[in-house]
Amino acid sequence: MTTPATSTQPLIASAALLSQSVSEFIPHRAPMILIDSLISHQHDGLITQTHITSNSAYFDPLKQGVPSYVGVEYMAQSIAALAGVEALIQGLPIKVGFLLGSRKLQLHQSLFKLGQTYRTHVARLYQEESGLAVFDCQVFQHQILVAQANINVFQPTDTLAYINNSHS
Repeated sequence: MTTPATSTQPLIASAALLSQSVSEFIPHRAPMILIDSLISHQHDGLITQTHITSNSAYFDPLKQGVPSYVGVEYMAQSIAALAGVEALIQGLPIKVGFLLGSRKLQLHQSLFKLGQTYRTHVARLYQEESGLAVFDCQVFQHQILVAQANINVFQPTDTLAYINNSHS
């Protein structure tokens, strides 16, 4: 996550920016990119979309869907995409972040169903200079809330130094 801009102008992504592949915004690569597209961006928030197919990661052919707990990763990747959008707008490189945990996780259905489209809304609630941040996240199928959580993340300034120091 990048710290929000200090100017009075909010960072708003253009339609051209949002129409790019999700892989342009997050440090994941196929087949581990679980969100399909970016829908809208506003200061401190982003909406992404995921359509469930038989080729979706974690798809269970017996249950004809993706287990609902994968929604936490939809939330985390949407947060990563927000950080990526903000980084690109500011002319900065995309950086790796870490999912630390969740609070208030509620899964209102057992799976994301084959053929259905879901929208994940993420909104930054809080961020420290250290890179620690908290996001309010919700996943909707049409207008129905199917999952929600507060997600805690960390994006170090120098990822390699952080990883190397954590093994010392």
